[in-house]
Amino acid sequence: MLTFTSHRTRMVQNYLLDPIIATLENGGLILFPTDTIWGIGCDATNPVAVAKIRELRQLPPELPLVLLADSLAMVKRHVSHIHPRVETLLNYHTRPLTVVYEQARDLPAAAASSEGSIAFRIPRDGFCIELLEEFGRPIVATAACIGNHPYPKHFGEISSAVIEGIDHVVRYRQMDKDMSEPSVVARIGEDEELEFLRE
Repeated sequence: MLTFTSHRTRMVQNYLLDPIIATLENGGLILFPTDTIWGIGCDATNPVAVAKIRELRQLPPELPLVLLADSLAMVKRHVSHIHPRVETLLNYHTRPLTVVYEQARDLPAAAASSEGSIAFRIPRDGFCIELLEEFGRPIVATAACIGNHPYPKHFGEISSAVIEGIDHVVRYRQMDKDMSEPSVVARIGEDEELEFLRE
């Protein structure tokens, strides 16, 4: 019975992934539950899609977008250098952790800050990991709000202005009122010490 339930859950998740991945591959925007809060996502390697997210969210150019990756190996394909302290932190940090890296590579300029920095998080959430593994590329995961408006604590708080700008709304965890807080954000400072930008 346990085996059947586990298999059925995976089948349901795979069914859910098909339209999500199709939207991402076609340069569309998705609204999805991340490992923290509801986010607006797209193929992080698609410059047109990334530009659409910046326009929808009305983000200033000095802010990098947050990207999700399924592994450290995926992060390493898109950043110039990962400090050993960051690798250690990623291995032992228990809360969701977004790390800002100095220089992005093989990503659209709009995904990075105006200074070239990029922010990555490796989620431990099963749905996010399965989506990332199936898609095979990093996915943008910026908060589902516009400008400086408060981030939505659950699906019901997402504004119609956001939903109207989305190509596919993920039908998963929409009734969940117990989403997490935004992630911890850290970076390596000029003195090569860890700096926590948000705890």
